[in-house]
Amino acid sequence: MTHKAWTRIAVLALLWGSAFLWIKVALDHGLSPLQVTVARSAFGALALVVLARMTGRRLPRDRATWGRLVVAAFFCNALPFLLFAVGVESTSSGMAGALNATTPLWSLLVGMAIGTERGLRPVRLAGLLLGFAGTLLIFAPWQGSGPLTWGVLAMLGGAASYAVAFAYMGRELVGRGAPVALSAAQLLMAAGLSAPVLAVSGAVPAEADVTALVAVVILGVFCTGVTFYLNFRLIEDEGATSAAVVGYLLPVVSVALGALVLDEELTLRVIAGMAVVLLGVGLTRRTPPHPIHLAGSRGGTGSTAD
Repeated sequence: MTHKAWTRIAVLALLWGSAFLWIKVALDHGLSPLQVTVARSAFGALALVVLARMTGRRLPRDRATWGRLVVAAFFCNALPFLLFAVGVESTSSGMAGALNATTPLWSLLVGMAIGTERGLRPVRLAGLLLGFAGTLLIFAPWQGSGPLTWGVLAMLGGAASYAVAFAYMGRELVGRGAPVALSAAQLLMAAGLSAPVLAVSGAVPAEADVTALVAVVILGVFCTGVTFYLNFRLIEDEGATSAAVVGYLLPVVSVALGALVLDEELTLRVIAGMAVVLLGVGLTRRTPPHPIHLAGSRGGTGSTAD
């Protein structure tokens, strides 16, 4: 893996991991999970539309691409955004990051099921399983009231939804346009899918303060708009499972920020779990991947680079 790819992964982990902190802040200061979902998608879309115009990239024009973006927006944005916001309401932001780290394992299972996963050597499989074991160590389901709460189940569903989205995007959207334009269009679709639900849900007007508004702006612009652009690029250059490996780094960021900013619990067990997660990531990336030609992609994808 190139230095540039590792830099993308690090930035993605930092921004995406901090998203759970901003979700928690927005919820604690008056917004509902559905309101956070709509605002996150809308601000993210706005940021990427501006970036697309600045770089001279146009949104997709063909109906087939927009149809694929509807599916991607549902599984990669609207559904997991809502599920994680629902989960964070009743758990900690660090826990959300830990559960989101199961995405690579879900991604591996999805890839094996649809036949797109390649080069699954024993050491790579061991790394994925080790990373999941580290996540369990952070989560410690054997403590407390047990893991099967609605919030935990919602967030596990969100992690699985991301994995489905990564596989679908790798098969159907790579090569169909500039990543920044595709990301902008996808988040526009996510906002379009979520807003009607908010309108008909009968939700009361938000009683949010300035802190909540600042939180959703940061969440949308930086933790969503920027991250989904980088995510598209990572999928295009390295493959769906490589992009999902970013999820293994999220516990480190989310647990650390939760402890530092929100005074959430940080124990030696959690620190040890994060170390195991990082070891698992290293094993999954031990051998550099070969160039990828995904089903449904077009040749010359490098021409879309911004």
